[in-house]
Amino acid sequence: MNLKTMKLYSQVERVHNELRARGFDADAPLKVSDLTPFDQYHYFGSEAVDVAARVLGIGPRSRVLEIGSGIGGPARHLAETTGCEIVALELQRDLHDTAVALTRRCGLENAVHHVCGDVLGPLPNWAPFDSIVSLLVFLHIPDLRRLFSVCRRLLGDDGRMFIEDFVLQRKPSPSQLDELQVKVACPDLRSLPAYTAELQRAGFVVNAVTDMSARWTDFTRQRAAAFRDDRRRHVSVHGEEITNGLDDFYSTVAGLFAAGVVGGVRIDALSVATDT
Repeated sequence: MNLKTMKLYSQVERVHNELRARGFDADAPLKVSDLTPFDQYHYFGSEAVDVAARVLGIGPRSRVLEIGSGIGGPARHLAETTGCEIVALELQRDLHDTAVALTRRCGLENAVHHVCGDVLGPLPNWAPFDSIVSLLVFLHIPDLRRLFSVCRRLLGDDGRMFIEDFVLQRKPSPSQLDELQVKVACPDLRSLPAYTAELQRAGFVVNAVTDMSARWTDFTRQRAAAFRDDRRRHVSVHGEEITNGLDDFYSTVAGLFAAGVVGGVRIDALSVATDT
């Protein structure tokens, strides 16, 4: 699957455009808060990351894995606010390289360990993590059974996973299916019952499920409208191509939520010991 058909993941140099627009020289030191407005690709930014930290009980002694870490925003925020050690796993090389550079500029390279790799491919022989965080990433992975089996192994017994993800609410039309598969890079969304069944099959207990559909419907609608209202500024900072791509992406996602095709969930899942 080509993730670059999803315009949120293409032309990641736009983060540098934003920094230049705010007066930062190339390679100048940064604070995590300097990046927060535009280095997190999920919904509600650092607010959602803080929820994950509270649910998982992340603190200075925690060893955390983030799957699908993008350009590093959530990992940097967790490291700074909780003091945890975090491995930030990202599949896409350009996002990974950008994340490494930004983390270095924030002085957090000893706390945030960036790894470029596929969670379903060969990985280092990591000791079990205390927690896994994944924010709007699993929707891109069709093989949930294999994915959750890997997550269960990476956590070991008594670990905990916080997921934010899309779920399928109703059957899409042919055009909506094309939008999901191409513009949003969702190859095979599941219903919530099917999703939680795969978690349970992999050895997780689903501790809590929070329906985020209404909040995310409002968020995506407001995001699309605000982006369009500020189009002149976006064109001046990023140019027409990036602006048009993001405008189309934000409008597409807002439309899928408004039509009730997709919904959103937060899931708190516990890994449990298996009988031997």
